[in-house]
Amino acid sequence: MRFYTRDDVAAFGTFDFLYIRVSFAGHMLRITLNRPEKRNAFNNTMAEEIVFALAFAKYNADVRCVIINAEGLVFCAGADLSAFHDNAANSVNPKLPAIREEVRLGDAFSEVHKPCMAVVQGPVLAGGFLIICGCHFVLSTQEATFSLPEVKRGLWPMQVMASLLKILPPRRALEMAITARSYNALEAQSMGLVTDVFRDDEILEKAEQLALEVVENAPLAIQKGLEAYSMLANMPQDQQHTYLKAELDKLLLSQDAAEGIRAFGEKRKPNWRAQ
Repeated sequence: MRFYTRDDVAAFGTFDFLYIRVSFAGHMLRITLNRPEKRNAFNNTMAEEIVFALAFAKYNADVRCVIINAEGLVFCAGADLSAFHDNAANSVNPKLPAIREEVRLGDAFSEVHKPCMAVVQGPVLAGGFLIICGCHFVLSTQEATFSLPEVKRGLWPMQVMASLLKILPPRRALEMAITARSYNALEAQSMGLVTDVFRDDEILEKAEQLALEVVENAPLAIQKGLEAYSMLANMPQDQQHTYLKAELDKLLLSQDAAEGIRAFGEKRKPNWRAQ
């Protein structure tokens, strides 16, 4: 990852975070946005902490699923503009390694190549879309809303566009950006922005069920598949099948492929090693 190296995250378990909570168990890395007094709007340090946790997920073979939720009534209100423009309003985490490039959440999510799930139990606004668009699954409560209000502030969702256009047709993405209207969860689901909508009292159980389903499958195959998927966007169409065939040939030589075929024949669950 361009932002942090494998060495940077080697002591991940010893870090104290200022604006997020992190737990890791059962191959699931849980990241909780924890700035509820600011509606989980991210300042520079909070964004770096999120990216640092994503770097750990990328480099640690035991991480098979990333789950992102939020403390408080708002999932994420986007960037805390006052903190980005005023360094005095941004508390620095002295234990966090120096980031190697300017923090960009959209790029960080695109480099993880592990299944990521957002569990949305409150409004998502502005730069909060960088998180949900960076996830492969977005589970939402019926009460959650989704909006890009930047044009009401004299701004435009610039970085969000790059992430949003991977999910929505251009006209729908521009509609959201130009009108700044708020969409409910069912509308967001109909557009493909949300994958599933649940009652508030069942969403955590549903998220756990989906995460368990994800981690039971071959982690190396998923990682390499997501890497290949990301490569296709900038690859000429006449090269895609040749590239994908070569990637499949590599997977066929992996220990996990041999274990998966053997387990299928023996009618048992595979013992994945991510190798």
